[in-house]
Amino acid sequence: MTKRAPRTSAGEPSPLGASLAPGGVNFSLFSQHATGVELLLFDRFDDAEPAAVVRLDPHRNKTFYYWHVFVEGVGSGQIYGYRVDGPFAPAQGHRFDAQKILVDPYSRGVVYGRNWSRVQACGPGDNCCAAMKSLVVDTARYDWEGVRAPNYHLADSIIYEAHVRGFTRHPSSGVKHRGTFDALVEKIPYLRSLGVTTVELLPVHQFDPTENPRTNPLTGEALTNFWGYSSICYFAPHRGYYSADWEGMAYLTSFRDMVKAMHRAGLEVILDVVFNHTSEAGADGPTVSFRGIDNVVYYLLDPRDPSRYADYSGTGNTLNCNHPLVRRMILDALRYWVEVMHVDGFRFDLAAILARDEQGQPMRNPPLLWEIEADPVLQKTKIIAEAWDAAGLYQVGGFPGERWAEWNGRYRDDVRRFVRGDEGLASAIAARLTGSGDLYAHAARHPYQSVNFVTCHDGFTLSDLVSYRDKHNEANGEDNRDGTNDNASANYGVEGPGDRGVEAVRHRQIKNFIALLLLSQGTPMLLAGDEFRRTQRGNNNAYCHDNEIAWIDWRRLEQERELFRFTQGMIRFRKAHPNLRRRHYFWGETDEHGRPDIAWHGVKLGAPDWRHVSRSLAFTLPGFGRDRDLHVMINMWTEDLDFEIPAALPGSAWVCGIDTSAAPPADVADEGCEPRVTAAAWHVPARSVSVLMSRPA
Repeated sequence: MTKRAPRTSAGEPSPLGASLAPGGVNFSLFSQHATGVELLLFDRFDDAEPAAVVRLDPHRNKTFYYWHVFVEGVGSGQIYGYRVDGPFAPAQGHRFDAQKILVDPYSRGVVYGRNWSRVQACGPGDNCCAAMKSLVVDTARYDWEGVRAPNYHLADSIIYEAHVRGFTRHPSSGVKHRGTFDALVEKIPYLRSLGVTTVELLPVHQFDPTENPRTNPLTGEALTNFWGYSSICYFAPHRGYYSADWEGMAYLTSFRDMVKAMHRAGLEVILDVVFNHTSEAGADGPTVSFRGIDNVVYYLLDPRDPSRYADYSGTGNTLNCNHPLVRRMILDALRYWVEVMHVDGFRFDLAAILARDEQGQPMRNPPLLWEIEADPVLQKTKIIAEAWDAAGLYQVGGFPGERWAEWNGRYRDDVRRFVRGDEGLASAIAARLTGSGDLYAHAARHPYQSVNFVTCHDGFTLSDLVSYRDKHNEANGEDNRDGTNDNASANYGVEGPGDRGVEAVRHRQIKNFIALLLLSQGTPMLLAGDEFRRTQRGNNNAYCHDNEIAWIDWRRLEQERELFRFTQGMIRFRKAHPNLRRRHYFWGETDEHGRPDIAWHGVKLGAPDWRHVSRSLAFTLPGFGRDRDLHVMINMWTEDLDFEIPAALPGSAWVCGIDTSAAPPADVADEGCEPRVTAAAWHVPARSVSVLMSRPA
């Protein structure tokens, strides 16, 4: 039973979503196969019935496949949802359910509380009281105070991957509103002191934290969807990351306050976006939005049996990304986050799926990827692809397009194994250190399009990489079957915490990883907390833990001040040397002294050891008048080595800027305090990296 009948008129098909206009709101929804649409207005998010129901007349309120209506007397803060009628015919791919409340795919806000029930969204019957609902939001009312983004070139960027909630949820974080956008603002001084340029946030689109049905078998604690890689709405910030209530005009304020504060501090914000699947999962999943609006449009279905979803994401469904309507939604969402929310770019999760056609086959020139690359609104943004998917499509080094950067999974794997001491990697590590030209140079790309990383949210933390040989995911409730088994990790004598000798080796190996990452051509990415040995206790798939397994424990910052200082110093070193941030590959050019742009060595000058057994490498980068000369020596052998060093140019001398085997402050020396090198060879202890640089004699 409705409580009021609002005045309505036909409305307009564009723009999609709920748009404020003088006197009311225009609502527009796309559904090609619906036979009927109802717009429901609510007073509260947990109301058992709507305050008003507006039935859309297909003759008056429909243009082609766009259902639309203008409702007078409503505005920002209005809660709404849809019911969409049509055939429930899974064999033809249709899954309409006129009893389910549906979230508008274009809604700028999603509201819910303890009323939300995923179970009721999955089962039969009306779920009005227990549904997530959409919110009309006034996106125009915000003062950016003239603050502009720093707009770093990708070559000069240092990315820091962080989870909004996990970054500050631990009681030790020292912030007021733990686990929120507001808390990120409080941590800006820390980020600036570390020296990173760009914060990459794990998904902030609205998701369902109750998606995981499992419990921790060790504690009985309910598990969650903590990471958020399962979007419900691509325009709405996740409700759980707000410290204030959703009601009123300020729904978007906290997010935009965070972005503005980051920009004011010289930091960029890029978002991890998940356009490859949604929270509605497989055939037994909930009907929340897309499935009930037009299943055959939004999802890839098995062409042999449309009742089954094609699953290239490993989560039960796959978004039909190259359907014209879905392409439009993705592009509209990206433009929205840039134009309205002022973000600086995007990292696309399982981006290889975005290259699949409507039959799931890889496309040579995927329209969506080229449209993202060419879109004028997105021209100045960073676009980064995770260039693989869960069904085996691996496009690292071959991702479609020209402007895209890629997460370089080959870098991660090769560097992990080389630092561990594996054989047969000397030539591969040379390629990784120089921007992976073997992967990218043939496509006329640039070194900075290789996003280099050793760790990310998915897998071991850096501390765990050197502390555990095997994953320990028992707390995930999947009998330790989840998460990769191929970690290229080592424990150096004992699984988990070790004695002083074991921890000393681990500490040096962590420094080696950080040093190599920041000495490599390409764009480096650090995982939040690695700079002070954050641990997940051997769990390499902490997606389901909203607890101390996945939260950053800030007490470790005090315990690991030495490592934090080393990371700061390495970032500072990289920023000080443009030769480490080249925008083009090494072309073999020579300087006025006849020295090549890069010269490779082993323990003997000019004699690099490319043999299978080799675990050492050295190279020289002349300054070319714009930088100091650099000479890098890497020894991942278990014994010390003496490396010959090239003669310094007349009027200059070598000094040691970095030595991962040395105690602070010599591990990364302060400017002007670097020890001078007087011998013709440099002693590089086992499992360590040394970097010499020239300065006036």
